[in-house]
Amino acid sequence: MIGERIRALLLDNDAGAMAAETEALLFAASRAQLVAEVIRPALARGDVVIVDRFADSSLAYQWGGRGLPLDAVTAVQALATGGLEPDVKLLLDLPVALGLQRRFARGNETNRLDRETIAFHERVREAYHALVAAQPNRWRVIDASRPESDVWSDVWSAVRQLDSVKTGSAAEAEVSRLGTRS
Repeated sequence: MIGERIRALLLDNDAGAMAAETEALLFAASRAQLVAEVIRPALARGDVVIVDRFADSSLAYQWGGRGLPLDAVTAVQALATGGLEPDVKLLLDLPVALGLQRRFARGNETNRLDRETIAFHERVREAYHALVAAQPNRWRVIDASRPESDVWSDVWSAVRQLDSVKTGSAAEAEVSRLGTRS
């Protein structure tokens, strides 16, 4: 899949220095391919679509973390997604230090973004919280510092609460994990 190949390049620890604009555009290209190949066809079939990252991840990382203009990142993401918006957005929130500790405990699963500074990750977390504040009715914030089973219980509870899921029509949810990847 083209999107996964782009994403692999973006996250490659050996990719070297990458301009913030290049990163933003490549994430958008990967997302556009995912929307075209997977999400739109699934929604057209009436399937429920759950993704672990979507446009808000790019806003948090490229606007919050990298400092690119919010309007520019928003415009690129709108183009990439064709304006698709999740019915509900879940923020699995935990302190940056704990998120990175968990990420690095996994061994070789770390990537280029994981290795950014603590200050970068703090800006990303702050950006997520700003996004939540801007659309509080769309977001559910889940304390991810708790045991994994409790967190996933809250995730599925939030997804089940969607009226569209209860009636079997198409729905979309975004789950964003801080301190992992964009």
